[in-house]
Amino acid sequence: MKKHLILFSVVLLSFAIYSCKNKDSFTISGTLTNPGSLKKIFLLKTDSAGVGVIDSTNLSDQGKFEFKNKTPYAGFFKIRVGGSMFDLIAKNGDDITFSTDVTDKTATYQISGSDESEKMKEVNKVSNFYGEKTSKIAAEFQEKAQALGKESDSLIAIYKPMFVKSMDEYNMAVLKFANENKTSLAGFYAANQVDSIKCESQLIAYADAIKPYFKDNPMVQRFIQYKMSLAPVTLGHKAPDFTVAGIDGKPIKLSDYKGKYVMLDFWASWCVPCRHENPNVVKQYAIYKPLGLNILGISLDQDKTAWKKAIDDDKLTWSHASDLKNFEGPTERLFHIEAIPSNFIIDPQGIIVAKNITGADLEEFLNKTFSKSQQIVKIK
Repeated sequence: MKKHLILFSVVLLSFAIYSCKNKDSFTISGTLTNPGSLKKIFLLKTDSAGVGVIDSTNLSDQGKFEFKNKTPYAGFFKIRVGGSMFDLIAKNGDDITFSTDVTDKTATYQISGSDESEKMKEVNKVSNFYGEKTSKIAAEFQEKAQALGKESDSLIAIYKPMFVKSMDEYNMAVLKFANENKTSLAGFYAANQVDSIKCESQLIAYADAIKPYFKDNPMVQRFIQYKMSLAPVTLGHKAPDFTVAGIDGKPIKLSDYKGKYVMLDFWASWCVPCRHENPNVVKQYAIYKPLGLNILGISLDQDKTAWKKAIDDDKLTWSHASDLKNFEGPTERLFHIEAIPSNFIIDPQGIIVAKNITGADLEEFLNKTFSKSQQIVKIK
């Protein structure tokens, strides 16, 4: 009987401790080893408005600190220790413990009391692995380029595919984590680390999948809303029709190209990357125009004279049009153009089959597409 009373007392004590836990705020208690001259650290919050300091505290003589704060929903926070940032997720009721060695150049840290924050460490581990991998590739490239005295085309041809492969592997690894953790904010954190252009379709699918969750988090809701707004102009969707003024003032419609392959090429005379890409587009157009490729250049210029001069200087012999309204033109807004060069390749059925491909990627896509088209013609 005495044993039962003792056990009952322990259970009651545990319950009392749990009940006394403040669910209206969260606490971060920490210890910094080897803080040196560091006296103060900061707590920052990340939300749809950006990143900002919300609290600060002085270190004790033993390198200890504590933050106590409130949040209306589970959210993202950062602890700034000198020049290092440490990410975590906190919600009211959390009692988080954090520790790190300030002299550790790898910024390794320990965290407990927040399962979500521990999951974030998994994402950061993947990021660090591929970050080191790509850094080694870049360092090796630079070393060999210095030995040659230049960044030769042959050297670029060797190392660029290695770099691209590493980045693609990173994107896939992080996307895998995000999709396996759809109900976790750590998954959302992962989704925001990937290449938003290359992984656009996957991110739209992810945004659609997390709609039932995080309804109280404005940052997540803004992400979902934005990604879903891109869906109508992503791969596999029928391109929306539009009318835009041609360089001669006559209207041009996307529907004018019904039954044909057409590339919508958004660019501008003042866009340096666009002008660098133009020779490649000229080359591909010369090869694939006889096989059925059409291009409609849509300029974001506001100065018609500069636009015409760039067309002549770069020898762009395809059709051209513009709203002459920079990024605010109706065509640009319809296709969510936020950076240039940007392009969309639309097949004869009006479906977007490629998006934002340049350089060797554009060449490879056109080669595959028109080789396949020629094979179909021969079979018929």
